[in-house]
Amino acid sequence: MLINPPVISNTADLISPSLVVVREAMERNLAKMVAIAGDVNRLRPHCKTHKMSAVTRIELAAGITRHKCATFAEAEMLAEAGAKDIFLAYNLVGPNIGRAIQFLDRYPDVTFSVTADDVAMIGELSTAVQSRPGKTIGVLLDLDTGLHRTGVSDQAKATELYRCLVDAPGLVPSGFHLYDGHNHQTPWEERKAAVLAGWDQARRFRDHLTAQGWPVDRIVCGGTGSFPIFAQLDDPVVELSPGTCVFHDTGYGTAFPEMDFEPALWILTRVISRPTADRLTLDVGNKAVASDPPKGQRIFFPDLPEAVQVLHNEEHLVLETPEASRYRPGDVLWAIPRHVCPTSALHKWAYVAEGNFVQERWEVTARDRQLTI
Repeated sequence: MLINPPVISNTADLISPSLVVVREAMERNLAKMVAIAGDVNRLRPHCKTHKMSAVTRIELAAGITRHKCATFAEAEMLAEAGAKDIFLAYNLVGPNIGRAIQFLDRYPDVTFSVTADDVAMIGELSTAVQSRPGKTIGVLLDLDTGLHRTGVSDQAKATELYRCLVDAPGLVPSGFHLYDGHNHQTPWEERKAAVLAGWDQARRFRDHLTAQGWPVDRIVCGGTGSFPIFAQLDDPVVELSPGTCVFHDTGYGTAFPEMDFEPALWILTRVISRPTADRLTLDVGNKAVASDPPKGQRIFFPDLPEAVQVLHNEEHLVLETPEASRYRPGDVLWAIPRHVCPTSALHKWAYVAEGNFVQERWEVTARDRQLTI
């Protein structure tokens, strides 16, 4: 990947490893996201990538009023930042049903919705909401179009579950959730065909349910990889929920080369040792960058694109490269995570550079599983 690392002048006092957001790049990514959507009102971006109140407020200022999340910490972060339409794209079980009621109490001016794919869960949530007369929770039926993680794929079962939503006191049937994270085909036409096959399944479900007189007001569609494809659909119920493109990473940059976003979140790391003539040891261990990609592929160094990552432990990363002699302990290297979303959750702060200088730092507000609710 031909990417130039950021030029930032005042990094001497930054501890390493640190996250650094290049604000201009992030704002260009947001502008491109809006342009692809065609209308800012079609967007419902997922906050799991950034988990930051500061980024949420920037999105709100850009006119993005609908937001998606996966945890109550993220939902609370969004609400505290000023979001008024929050979709928690997660099936609620156990204590999370009670937390939903607490959320309604804490944020009465927020339109709140969740997903469901089980009749018992729908019943429990309905019972819980009825303890708060006058309050409601929107519920989107979770569809399975091939990921086989959650959701339903059978039309008869989908019909019965939606009937339960229509009949359940305190719940508002609010459409479908269609997440197709299995569609990572790099060739555009292959990915487009797969994404549209899933859309056709959702569309047929929608038409079947509306024929019963039931409302399907929205279909929250896709993730980052399918975002441009769903954006081409001319259907008023489509809501687009990209996540990664606000910061971008090398995972999606490699898988989806046609998506012309730019890395906006970097890891600043330093050389801490030169153990052999062809090795550098850095302080970016697997506690500082997501370890779900395979070992050796978790991070990319634009200045050392051919370096081999031979060891990766909790606090160390060892690179093997014929360019090792160029570096000494204390030297800075800039890196891009392959998977940015779980990487941001490993850090309490992100430093923010603007105009080639670090200007401030943003808290990674929702990095924890629980804030106050």
